[in-house]
Parts: sequence; C-alpha cells; structure tokens
Amino acid sequence: MMEQETEEGENRLQDSEVKEENLTDETCPDAEEEDEESLPHSEILDIFEEGLARLVQDPLLCDLPIQVTLEEVNSQIALEYGQAMTVKVVKADGEVMPIVVVQNATVLDLKKAICRFMELKQQREGGVKHVSWRYVWRTYYLVFQGEKLEDDSTRLKDYGIRNRDEVTFMKKLRKK
Repeated sequence: MMEQETEEGENRLQDSEVKEENLTDETCPDAEEEDEESLPHSEILDIFEEGLARLVQDPLLCDLPIQVTLEEVNSQIALEYGQAMTVKVVKADGEVMPIVVVQNATVLDLKKAICRFMELKQQREGGVKHVSWRYVWRTYYLVFQGEKLEDDSTRLKDYGIRNRDEVTFMKKLRKK
C-alpha cells in the first residue's frame, strides 16, 4: 500500500513538472524578441517627459513645477482630498514657501518638509549650496501668531495651525 502511494505521488510530481514546462514554453517569449521590442533609454525618457508634461497641465496639478517629483504629485492630490494642508512659511527676507504637510503633522514633520522644499528648490535653480539645518533650527524658531513652536513632537493642530496659515522664522536671542 505504501509503495502504491509513493508511486502515485511521484507520478503527480512528474505531471506537474511537465505542465510547468508547457506553460513556460507557451507564456514566455524568447529573449531575442524582447530585445527587438525594447526602446533605447533616451526614447523612454522622452515618452516619460511627454506624459509628465500632460500630467502637469491637469487643472488639479497645474501649480506644480515642470520637473515635478512623485512626492509633490502625491502631496497635491492629498491636498485636494483634504488629507493634507498648506502652511505658508515666511522667511526673514519676506519669501513665502508653501509647505504641504499631512493634517496631523507635528512640528518636526513641518521642519522636514521645509528642508525637502528647499532642497528641491536649490536643485531646480542649479544651486548646490549646502544648508546646515542643525544651525538653522538652533538659530531660529518657527513662530505662529506670536507662539514659538518649540516642541517638535507637538502636532500643528495643537498650536492652532490650519490650512493656509502663516508661520514665520524668528531669530532666537542668545542667553548670556
């Protein structure tokens, strides 16, 4: 009886191997055919850039720069669905940076988003300046309506920050 079960198991195994071989022969094209159908890298880049240009022309995404990143597209979509908010960060020189963060973001999330925004801006403008963010956060506070955002773990909502509110940089005074 054991011998008969063993033989049946071996037969089933052989049948499944034959079926797998037939499947791979039928479903997988030859490697030579794949090489003939593939496009050069430059053509793929052109196709991608055309699609990206069409994507940026969409009314929902028209505010995005031409060299948009996936992160920026996702942020804009989250804004449209009410899952994110824009915080306007005003620099000392008066420049306003529209920073997108999720609804339940913390002060630390806002700081990271500011860093990412500035990195992308510098890349697009061709600047390769290095910014010491440790120095920036040690030298400046983020302030909302006169209140310093000192605790990185506190949510922006707890400070009363809502969509389109302004947060400014304020220089810290040195203690003697």
